[in-house]
Amino acid sequence: MNYVLNHWTFDPMVVVLALTVLAHETGLRRLASHSSAANRQRRRRRSYRFYAGMVLLALAIASPLDFWASRYFFVHMIEHIVIAFFVPMLIVMGAPWVPLLFVLRVNTRRRVGRFLFLRRSTGWLRSVGRFVRNPWFALVAMNVVMFAWHVPALFDLAERNQFVHVWLMHGSFVVAGTLFWLQIYPSAPMKPAKGAVWKIGAVLVTNGLMTMLAISMSILTTVSWYAIYAHVPGVTLSPFADQQIGAAILWICGDFWALPTLAIVIRRAIETEGSMGSVIDRLTGRSSTLDLTVSTPAPTSRVDGIR
Repeated sequence: MNYVLNHWTFDPMVVVLALTVLAHETGLRRLASHSSAANRQRRRRRSYRFYAGMVLLALAIASPLDFWASRYFFVHMIEHIVIAFFVPMLIVMGAPWVPLLFVLRVNTRRRVGRFLFLRRSTGWLRSVGRFVRNPWFALVAMNVVMFAWHVPALFDLAERNQFVHVWLMHGSFVVAGTLFWLQIYPSAPMKPAKGAVWKIGAVLVTNGLMTMLAISMSILTTVSWYAIYAHVPGVTLSPFADQQIGAAILWICGDFWALPTLAIVIRRAIETEGSMGSVIDRLTGRSSTLDLTVSTPAPTSRVDGIR
């Protein structure tokens, strides 16, 4: 029980999460006066997923999980999987974008909208936005971030420097993960730019690269990579054995997010194609009847069902 009750810490990111939840609730209240009962209920159901993501992130960075992650590499791998995969997945499923936009009053929203979307001087911001939302950028960013922070020099730096650990490492996991999951699941008012074939490939590639990382730090090496775990007081588990357990967790737990996602994507593809045989034909290139590489664009005349 002491493992659960002791070693809770205060992380400044928790304040950011609390303010985000407050802003989201404010936006929901303002939206309520412009929406039908059905749309209000839909947004409220989505908000539970978003709040679950916020709670999960808060637990990952402030609970004893973070304390023990600084002492055991395998616990750190659990923390990384939670922050990089499951937290962003819940955020995307929660679709907080419109409620967070409505935290601004109508006149402010209009000024911000004109500044971002109509001014010629901010065209570069729109270009950056399109680049960041590109599916290929999201896929590359997700995997580069995961690999980069497991490079020994960067990993040890993050463990020694709390600013790097909290805001750069964990922050990049959440941002890259969110961009990745936006290409897999609809997140009103946004929809993935690619279809089932691309999504299946993205999940398989990402899971495969995580497996390669796990193999590299367990089977293909005989030494501990991370000096920060070499001399932790009170830890009797050898650093290399700790690293092997962590690699196994990274390897096995990858299936916890990848397999359910593949099942959802394939099910939706079957609904679109009509049968599993048609999906297989599409995946193998034997069918050209439907293009699953680009999904139908979201309607632009109405935002998130507001009326």
